[in-house]
Amino acid sequence: MKKPTLENIVNSFLKSFFQGLVIIGPIGLTIFVIWYIVSSIDNIFPSVAKQLPGLVFVSTIVFTAILGYLGNKFVVGRFFFDTMDSLLEKTPGVKHIYTPTKDVMSSFVGDKKKFNDPVWVKTNENPEIWRIGFLTQKEMADVDKHNYVAVYLPHSYAISGWVIVTEEKNIKPVVGMTAASAMKFAVSGGVAGFHSDDNIFKAPE
Repeated sequence: MKKPTLENIVNSFLKSFFQGLVIIGPIGLTIFVIWYIVSSIDNIFPSVAKQLPGLVFVSTIVFTAILGYLGNKFVVGRFFFDTMDSLLEKTPGVKHIYTPTKDVMSSFVGDKKKFNDPVWVKTNENPEIWRIGFLTQKEMADVDKHNYVAVYLPHSYAISGWVIVTEEKNIKPVVGMTAASAMKFAVSGGVAGFHSDDNIFKAPE
């Protein structure tokens, strides 16, 4: 039996170390983000957080859910929130903060999600290159762009992206992937599989 050399031992250790990072990295980052969010909300009322850690966070979550329920299920609630929405959108200065924030959040969550129509977009003719994106405007005639559409292209490993306006002939509907799977595929840099239950990261062999 060949005696292991120092180099082999070091290489084996480094391989195991990086495999450990692949496993513990996402878990550790997730725990850190959750802890940061909970502690940040808790610190809104430091005295309460000191006595009952987590109470402010849980109360905030429950209060937000109640507001969402009242705003969607009851006429009075809907009227109140629509009035507040209209007021904030017309208030000078405030509207420049409120309106973009509302549009971005409503694009990802709620009943009016915008990123639910995944498409393939041809971004180069020769060589032929396709990118995955989300159709956000099916008609651009109002801005004198007839037969053009707007597509949002998310960046990989980021929460940002960019919008392109291209001819309808340059897009094709995505087949075999849900909107959530398409977003995961795009954000993961193509590492994620075409189905939502595929693993993004696999330990190196």
